Amino acid sequence: MIFSDSGIILLRQEFREADRIVSLYTREHGRINVRLPGVARPAGKLKALSEPFAYADYRIYVRRGGTVGTITGGKLNSIFPAVRRNLKRTALALHFCELVQRLTPLHQPSEEKFELLLSALTELEFGEPNPAFSAAFTLRLMMLAGFGLDRPVLKISPEFWRRMHEDELSSLDFSAPEDLLSLSKCNSVCRRFLNQYLTYPLNTLKSFGLDETDPASAWMADEEAPLEDAALEPAPAH
Repeated sequence: MIFSDSGIILLRQEFREADRIVSLYTREHGRINVRLPGVARPAGKLKALSEPFAYADYRIYVRRGGTVGTITGGKLNSIFPAVRRNLKRTALALHFCELVQRLTPLHQPSEEKFELLLSALTELEFGEPNPAFSAAFTLRLMMLAGFGLDRPVLKISPEFWRRMHEDELSSLDFSAPEDLLSLSKCNSVCRRFLNQYLTYPLNTLKSFGLDETDPASAWMADEEAPLEDAALEPAPAH
């Protein structure tokens, strides 16, 4: 079977002498594993299509009964050059890709997840990263993965909660003390969720200084305090 689909590279792994195996999140087929033969050679023609968080239209061949497809061609849409030139942007992009990888089963399409990841990478390319970027992306992905919270917790205001789930990521630039406190609480919710539901830690969990401003550090010191408004219970997936 041969098909074409838009996709974003979540991660890659070297295979044999010159091949790569990549995890590709596609718009119509969900997360799939595919091989790119010969791309590690100096003259490899599809090398740009195998880089982490590259966005392209891929042509994929899957033999009958096969579990790993082969990329036979494609058209590159964006490698997000501004993201790759900046350490913080690159760290966030890799973090978002790993989150999608870890919270998405194979062969379960979700156009909403694809659009979330693509819009986050696009905002990283053209917008300005802020301390709320990571938490807002995680909360939205939790919702799409079926683990979202249907109402605010830890006395976070409904309006702040709505903004973290709906506003453009690059516009979430908070300065008011009460908003910074709410952001710290959102970060805590995300960390507790990831610690509870992932079997091993994320490789990209390090913040790279993106949350340097944290006026709620005293509150955050009590990391094991119970969620007093609601438990981390799954909500229906979209």
